[in-house]
Amino acid sequence: MSREELGKKIFDTSHITGEFLLRSGQISNEYFDKYLFESDPVLLNEIAEHINKFLPADTEVLAGLETGGIPISTMLSQKSGHPSIFVRKTAKEYGTCKLAEGIDFKGKKVTVIEDVVTTGGQIIKSVEQLRELGANIDKVLCVIVRDPKAFDNLQNAGLTLTPLFTMEELKEIVAA
Repeated sequence: MSREELGKKIFDTSHITGEFLLRSGQISNEYFDKYLFESDPVLLNEIAEHINKFLPADTEVLAGLETGGIPISTMLSQKSGHPSIFVRKTAKEYGTCKLAEGIDFKGKKVTVIEDVVTTGGQIIKSVEQLRELGANIDKVLCVIVRDPKAFDNLQNAGLTLTPLFTMEELKEIVAA
């Protein structure tokens, strides 16, 4: 599937309209229901194929952020051969009390995987926590960036954001 075909399929599958409160606190009249593209095995496979092309060569571990980044990280792990950890928004309060489940990532080069990014606020919080636990992180890959401000927000946190698509690109692909 070409990048343009993938963009159209993601848009057609996931774009819904109405009034939506975003995690960032913003109100939007459109929404990308990430679970619609993440629950489609064919589409998720294609997304992972395309994101794999952007995976930094020095990556040792993938970090899928709860919840949307986890299926993408898992599929990307299958494509790339890199192990994946699963990162909660807050550490578990029972059992192992871990923030991130999976292999030991201390001292390793970790690439964060997310689905849809608006401001990047949760990514920054999660990265700060993972860094405190010993992860070396400077790259974030995602499927869609909703708001261009996310690039600056993440850059200010020492992170480079690489999206598969921006919202503008998806709209251009659908309009073409």
